[in-house]
Amino acid sequence: MLAFSTAVLLAATCLFARAGGSAYTVTTCEGNNVHRLSCESGVISVQSALYGRADTQTCSEGKPPGQISNTDCSKREAEDVLKRRCDGKKECELSSNDLSVPDPCVGTFKYLQTNYICLPAIHQETCEHSYAHLECDAGQAISILSADYGRRDQTTCSYRRPVAQITNVYCSHPTSKVADSCNGRNSCTIKASNSVFGDPCVGTYKYLEVAYVCEYPVCCTRSSYCLTRKQQQHKFRCLQSKVTVSPAALTRLDLQKNMHRFRLRDPLLLAAIGVLVASVVSVERDITCDDAQSVQHLSCEHGVISVTAALYGRANTRTCSAGRPQEQLQNTNCAQEGTMEILKTRCDGKKVCELNTRIVRTSDPCPGIFKYLETNYTCLPALRVTTCEHAYAHLTCDVGQVIYVYGADYGRRDRTTCSYQRPESQLQDTTCTEPTTVVAERCNGQNSCVVKASNSVFGDPCRGTYKYLEVAYVCEYPIGYPKGYEDMLK
Repeated sequence: MLAFSTAVLLAATCLFARAGGSAYTVTTCEGNNVHRLSCESGVISVQSALYGRADTQTCSEGKPPGQISNTDCSKREAEDVLKRRCDGKKECELSSNDLSVPDPCVGTFKYLQTNYICLPAIHQETCEHSYAHLECDAGQAISILSADYGRRDQTTCSYRRPVAQITNVYCSHPTSKVADSCNGRNSCTIKASNSVFGDPCVGTYKYLEVAYVCEYPVCCTRSSYCLTRKQQQHKFRCLQSKVTVSPAALTRLDLQKNMHRFRLRDPLLLAAIGVLVASVVSVERDITCDDAQSVQHLSCEHGVISVTAALYGRANTRTCSAGRPQEQLQNTNCAQEGTMEILKTRCDGKKVCELNTRIVRTSDPCPGIFKYLETNYTCLPALRVTTCEHAYAHLTCDVGQVIYVYGADYGRRDRTTCSYQRPESQLQDTTCTEPTTVVAERCNGQNSCVVKASNSVFGDPCRGTYKYLEVAYVCEYPIGYPKGYEDMLK
């Protein structure tokens, strides 16, 4: 019975996950611009890459016809370079200039376009002189997707290390030694050290990055859990899809019709879907006392923030009452108007959102009362796209579905995103990101949408800073039955 239930759960996951889509496209115009691939969950698997030009529209803004007329220009080794640099990583950044020599078509303005998917995998980072422990469940075997030894950022394995040891972020090298040692084994331990992998950058404190999956052996005669290679590939294709649910997922017709479909097949499928639906939305609350130094921190480990309620004021005599005289607590009907709108504008669609109470303290709703900021929010599953300046954000849904944008911001809020080979002066301002409605206005209700991350589209919130566009969205069926849906239910 257990084996049957597991199979049913897997089938339910596959059916339910299709709505999210798993393919991503990144397009970056020629020049010293950052080409960024990233996976919210799982690891990158490059499917194709083009450096050159295949049409006259992409990266054509302001270019004369002579620079965009050659649409049969491509660099043969582009895909190999992208796969070598990015496969198996959660994030990968490079510049289109990395592929510019030799030039595949002199005089043509080119772009780098990569199509990739996010494969489910276990991702592990092990600091130098420590041991990487790779382990699978009983009956399964390790299969290495990728391994690199070196350093590619200044934050990983940086605790109390001198700056000189974490400055070189261009020394990470792929290695086959982890695969040679661990593939096919149930568990494996390997030391992250120069004695094992060599020293790609003398004087730099390094770390080992490994991405792997646990698979059942291709051949098996004793266990009902054993899968053929074809079944394994199907399982991973299902699991690599992102689960997405619309803001009113439990009442939308798409979920109702899906559940109707499941009831026709097996009651266990319905139970599985119930578990899945319950797990994709979580309810959170954060309370911050009104203090000049206090910071409210909203975050979602999975999915993105959706603010459902917010109060700046006081609704009871207990919250934030420690050490306060009674007269500062007695008004429990005190609320600042517009608080929820401010929180939604600042936080919706983000994985992490931090703000001080002064952001909502636009006026004093109750003088003499000690106030607090209380925010209720849910973590909604969503697709997240981060696009570096001068690149294109591609938002895509499955056939019959349309885009619904949760939130979008253009600017910069950290020093690491879209930072590859950029001068420090272009990364210092991390407080310039601003919400924008442009993406929602252009993309909501469409099956696919392309928006350029540029000042010409969004304005320039911080001159001299290299910026990026962050978008969180879901794919949902329009109200009513999508075309051909009746045939799907048969």
